[in-house]
Amino acid sequence: MKTIKILVSVIILTISFFSISHAQESKSAPKHSTAILAPTHRIVFQMVTGDTLAHKQLVKQISNIITVSPKTEIEVVCHGPGLQMLLSNKSVVADKISQLASARVSFNACEFSMKEKNITAEELIPSAGRVPYGILELVTKQEEGWSYIKAGF
Repeated sequence: MKTIKILVSVIILTISFFSISHAQESKSAPKHSTAILAPTHRIVFQMVTGDTLAHKQLVKQISNIITVSPKTEIEVVCHGPGLQMLLSNKSVVADKISQLASARVSFNACEFSMKEKNITAEELIPSAGRVPYGILELVTKQEEGWSYIKAGF
């Protein structure tokens, strides 16, 4: 009988200890952490619109991501009307792209779309790269485990 009472006491003490520990952790933890996220993410964005508001929103989102998770690998694939984001004479975010490119964010133009629209490599902003086929680049990245996000409205 004494053994059962001792066992019950030990169980009650153990439960109490874990309840108190968890309550203290919950009280001390902030509701919204501003700490840098540890995991490395790999994200590929697809840009298919010529809408300059979408271009501005995308560079803002990417800036936010690398602020909280600086090890995140990011690639933007622009094709179709989205190529305008990377054209020297049309881009409203060329300066921001240059800054993000220096933070290891890749901005790539689809060469297939370039050919269809008669756009030469010289017409692209200096920090833009190229991929042969935008859609196949997106598929390849997803097959390699990258997260896919379609940018724009």
